[in-house]
Order: sequence, then structure tokens, then C-alpha cells
Amino acid sequence: MGLDETRRLPGVRPAANQADAVLREVYGALKDKGYNPISQLVGYLLSGDPAYITSHMGARNLVRRVERDELVEELLRQYVERLEERATP
Repeated sequence: MGLDETRRLPGVRPAANQADAVLREVYGALKDKGYNPISQLVGYLLSGDPAYITSHMGARNLVRRVERDELVEELLRQYVERLEERATP
């Protein structure tokens, strides 16, 4: 495959379900501790540094169980689904 061709990544639904569950738990733990969950998750996703995620409710250990690219994929999937819902009359 050439560098100018689009690659297809196979969709793996079980990983997406796990990523969704992890994001929900981590979001709740961050919010519970008074952090801005979006800022903290962005920091973690961009840097890979788990110090962005609180250890409250086991969130730091939980987020490390899922690859960061799977978390990003799940966030993007949910975002696109919402865009499509809004575009549907």
C-alpha cells in the first residue's frame, strides 16, 4: 500500500465497550475529586502520563488497562455518532 492510500483499521467492538466503560469511570472519578475531566483526560491522552488521572476510585489503574489509541477511538466514535444524530432530520 502506498503512502498516499487510505488504510482501513478493523473495528473491534469489545474494545470499544471496554474503552467506553473506562472513560465513564475515570470521568466520574475526576469529577468527584473536583478536577476538570476533559483537561485531565486530554493531558493523559496526549502525554501518556498517568499522573493526569486521579487514583481516586482506582481510576489511574483503570485507565492504564486500555490503550490510549482505543480511548481516542471511542471518544471520536461517540463524537461522530452525535454529529450524525444532529444531521438526521
